[in-house]
Amino acid sequence: MSVIQTRGPLQRVVVLIPTYNERDNVPLIVPRVRAAVPSADILVLDDNSPDGTGDVADALAASDAQVHVLHRPGKQGLGAAYKAGFAWALERGYDAAVEMDADGSHQPEQLPTLLRAAERADLVIGARWVKGGSVVNWPLHRKALSVGANLYTKVMLGLPVNDATGGYRVYRASALRSMDLDAVSSAGYGFQVDMTVALVRAGLTAVEVPIEFVEREIGESKMSGNIVTEAFVNVGKQGFAHRGSQLDAWARRVARRRREGRWHSA
Repeated sequence: MSVIQTRGPLQRVVVLIPTYNERDNVPLIVPRVRAAVPSADILVLDDNSPDGTGDVADALAASDAQVHVLHRPGKQGLGAAYKAGFAWALERGYDAAVEMDADGSHQPEQLPTLLRAAERADLVIGARWVKGGSVVNWPLHRKALSVGANLYTKVMLGLPVNDATGGYRVYRASALRSMDLDAVSSAGYGFQVDMTVALVRAGLTAVEVPIEFVEREIGESKMSGNIVTEAFVNVGKQGFAHRGSQLDAWARRVARRRREGRWHSA
């Protein structure tokens, strides 16, 4: 029987919300987070949105001491925004950092469940493609793309999760300190896969909690063909390297056993 190591409750949590042209969504998501987990702080990571999202976030921060804003110089991608948020959280002594989209697709009301799961894991992924998980208002082709991408990722990289591209996450600060974040270079949604790889390679534990993912109602999705291509190519490169190292290790074991066999028969 395996023993699940308890890491203990999280005392200080910050919810990281990257934004680019989300001025209509930010005033909706922030109060929902504050209501769902009143003790958690919020950090809005705005990439100098042309629509004035940063100003809206500043107004929210001015009226609530638990809301903070990090203004970034321009659109640099999801990965860069989250890495800046991780650094901000670690510098201030938070116990965990939550990744959450601004558009409401990651429902704050489900966050308490993810935080409880973090008592026994280094990373908690709010998963769509596990028993009990679901997606609302996605067309069939979008579901097929996501399911296929996660299957491809699991086969190529041998990851012990079913939703490696999922972006609703809780990272314990201790895990972020143990991971090689400098090796995580993807700017788009491949960032989530790279982070999962870095966590697993560091010998840390990930668990998946089923969530209901809801397609955004306001604004436009940031998903694009370039983002999908970046993730596909990056996973392919890592996958071939991973499988190559496995094959090399297998060949060395076989050669060693043959040598030992000859020695014992001599």
